[in-house]
Amino acid sequence: MSAHAEDARYEPVFVGERRKRLDVILERYPTKQAALLPALWMVQEARGWVSEDAMAEVGAALGITQAYVKGVVTFYTMYHQHPVGKYFIQVCTTTPCLCSGADKVVDAFLDHTGCKELGLTSPDGKYTVIEVECLGACGFATPVQVNADTIENVTAEKVPEILAGLK
Repeated sequence: MSAHAEDARYEPVFVGERRKRLDVILERYPTKQAALLPALWMVQEARGWVSEDAMAEVGAALGITQAYVKGVVTFYTMYHQHPVGKYFIQVCTTTPCLCSGADKVVDAFLDHTGCKELGLTSPDGKYTVIEVECLGACGFATPVQVNADTIENVTAEKVPEILAGLK
C-alpha cells in the first residue's frame, strides 16, 4: 500500500470481519478487479466516505492501481470523496422536477439544515445537501433521496416535516 498522505494514523478497513466479508465477495467474481464497486461500498459503509488512503487500500486489496480506483470513485456520484453529514440529502433537479419546484425544495433544504451551500455539511454535522441529475421518479416530482430512502412528491413546504422525521 502507498504511503498515507492524509493521516499517518490511517486504520485499514479490510481487517478482521471486514476482510472476511471482502474475501467472500471476491469469490463471487472472476477477477479481483470486478469486485471494485462492492469493495468501495464496504469502505463507505465503514467510514462514511472514500478517502485517498482508502483508495490506496482498496487498490492494494484488489491488485489494481490507486489511480484506477480513483477513476471509478470520481466517475460515480454515489461514492463520497469527502466526509458528509449523517443524512446525505439528494434532490433531483432535472427539467421535470424543476418544473415542479425542485429549486424551491433545494432552497428549503439548505435553509432548514443550515448547510448554506450545496455540497457543504451543516455545522452540526447532520446534513449534506446536493443536487442530482435524476432519481428515476419523474412521475413523482420532486423526488428526494435521504441516504438510501427515496421520498416522492416533495415540496418546499414538506421539508421541515421530512427533517423532523430524521432526528
